[in-house]
Amino acid sequence: MAGEPQEDCLFCKIAEGHVPATVVRETETTMAFRDINPQAPTHILVIPKAHYPNAAELAAAAPQLVADILQETGNVAYDEKLESYRVVFNTGSGAGQTVFHAHAHVLGGRGMQWPPG
Repeated sequence: MAGEPQEDCLFCKIAEGHVPATVVRETETTMAFRDINPQAPTHILVIPKAHYPNAAELAAAAPQLVADILQETGNVAYDEKLESYRVVFNTGSGAGQTVFHAHAHVLGGRGMQWPPG
């Protein structure tokens, strides 16, 4: 069920402290940690502690939680001293989502091209 921890979800396990991660920020509703396969000098994931499979389902069910995540992306960027950065939500395997727990990527520390991909 959306919002409830999933036994087979890596990010739920990280949020519960059962799998180690390099946590850089944590609030009551979110957790931010370094990506294990960084695509930029700074690559941090910001997740809701509650389980939602993707950004669309998260936004439909818990819009305040989306706001919490976006606020934390800004806090992460500030803490990492990023003057410019990109925030990405991948939704679905065709878009590159590999862990089906909604999360935002904060990418910075290098120039970002447009269009991405």
